Amino acid sequence: MEVSWEESVTEAINTIYLLFSAYLVFMMQLGFAMLCAGSVRAKNALNIMLTNVVDAVVGSISYYLFGFAFAFGTGSNANPFIGTTFFALKDVPSPDFDYAYFLYQWAFAIAVAGITSGSIAERTQFGAYLVYSFFLTGFVYPIVAHWVWSSSGWLSTSSTQLLFGSGAIDFAGSGVVHLVGAIAGFWGAFIEGPRVGRFDAFGKPVPMRGHNATLVVLGTFLLWFGWFGFNPGSFTKILVAYPSTAGQGNWTAVGRTAVTTTLAGSTAGIVTLFGRRLLIGHWDTMDVCNGVLGGFVAITSGCAVVEPWAAIVCGFCAAWVLIGLNILALKLQYDDPLEATQLHGGCGAWGLIFTGLFAKEEFVVQVYDSGLAGMAPRPYGLLLGGGWKLITSQVVAVLAIVGWVSVTMGPMFYVLHKLNILRISIEEEVAGLDVSSHGGYAYVNHAEEEQPRRYADYVRFRDDDQS
Repeated sequence: MEVSWEESVTEAINTIYLLFSAYLVFMMQLGFAMLCAGSVRAKNALNIMLTNVVDAVVGSISYYLFGFAFAFGTGSNANPFIGTTFFALKDVPSPDFDYAYFLYQWAFAIAVAGITSGSIAERTQFGAYLVYSFFLTGFVYPIVAHWVWSSSGWLSTSSTQLLFGSGAIDFAGSGVVHLVGAIAGFWGAFIEGPRVGRFDAFGKPVPMRGHNATLVVLGTFLLWFGWFGFNPGSFTKILVAYPSTAGQGNWTAVGRTAVTTTLAGSTAGIVTLFGRRLLIGHWDTMDVCNGVLGGFVAITSGCAVVEPWAAIVCGFCAAWVLIGLNILALKLQYDDPLEATQLHGGCGAWGLIFTGLFAKEEFVVQVYDSGLAGMAPRPYGLLLGGGWKLITSQVVAVLAIVGWVSVTMGPMFYVLHKLNILRISIEEEVAGLDVSSHGGYAYVNHAEEEQPRRYADYVRFRDDDQS
C-alpha cells in the first residue's frame, strides 16, 4: 500500500526526534565519565574514564547481538519473560521497530553499566569490567526492559493481560535502568568490600573525597542536559495528537515532561544543599550534585504522568532518601565511591513508588492510550483517588527488579571473586590503578607525589616492597 506524503513526513519527523533524543542520552556517557573521574582520587582517574569507554563499546556489541532481541523481540514465540527475535538486528527494520529505535534503546543499555562501574571504582580489576559489562547489557538489563517496556512483558502497561489490571508505569526507567544498575553495583561493591583505608580499625569512616570538583559539576550538567533526551525522548514519537483534547498531543506532554524533570532535580538539589549543611556544617558541592541527580533518577519513572507540583514533592523526598541511605551506608561500612547504589537504587525505587502515588488519570490516558477517551479505565495514583492497583504493581516491579538482578549479578560477581579476577591487590590499590594497570597517571602532576609516576616505576616500587 502506498504511503501518503503526509504519513512520510510524520514518520520522518518522529524518526529525527527519536535520533536526536538518542544522541542526548549518549551524551550522558560523557557526563558519567566526568562525574566518575572527579569523584575518585587522582591516581584512579584514568582507570575510571577507561571503564566508561569500555561500558559503551562492549555494551554496543552485546546489545546488538543479544540485548535488543531479549528486550523487544516479538513474533509467534513472544512470551512475558524474554524476547525471542531480532538477534543481531535480523529482520530490523520491522513493522514495530527500526534502526532509530534500536539506537535509542542502546543508549539506555550502556547507561546501566556506567552506573555499576561507579560502585566498584578504585579497586576492581579491569578484566572484571569487561565481563560484567557484557553480561549486564546483553542479558540482565534486557530481561527487565522486556518485562516493563515490551508489549508482551508481564509488567508492561501495554500487555494484553495487565498486572492487577494496571501494569507498572516506569516511563523512562527509574527501575528498568537506574535500579538495575544500582543493584548490580551493590553486589559488586559488597562482595569486594571497602577500599583500603576507607574505615579505620574502629569502623569509623575515613574521608576519601574525589579529587576534582570541577569535573563533578561538569558531569552533573552534562547529565542534566542528557536527561532531556532520557525522559522527554521516551515518547519516541512527537507527532501524536490527542483527539479528546483540542490542540494537544505528545508535543505537549514532551514539554511537561521536561518541566517535571527539571523541577524534581532542582528541588532535590536545594534540599540536599541545606540538609547536608545542617548535618556537616558547610556547603558541599559534590553532595549537591548528587542530590540533583537523585531527583532526576526519582522523577524518571513518572515524569510523563504527574503534575509539576508533584515533581517538587518527588525531588524533596528523593533528597532525604539519598541523605538517609548515605548515612546508613557508612554505619554498615558499605563503600560506594560514587554513592551509586544509594543514588540510583534508593531514588530509583522511590521513583517507582512515587508514580504509584501521584500519577494523574488524564496524563496516564494521554501517555498510554494516546489521549483516546472511552478506553478501558486506567488505574492511577493512590493519593489522587486511583485505588491500589497501580501502587501494588509498582511495588511488585521494585521487588521483581531487585530479585532478578540479585540472583544474576550477585553470583556472577561472587564467581569472579573466587577466581581472583575481581579485586586488585593491596599493592596495586595503594599505588593506584592508573600506574599499576594503565601505564601512568591521567595528570602530569597531582597531590600524591610520593607514588610512582610510570609503570616501570611502579614495578620497581612493587618489587622493593615485596623484597
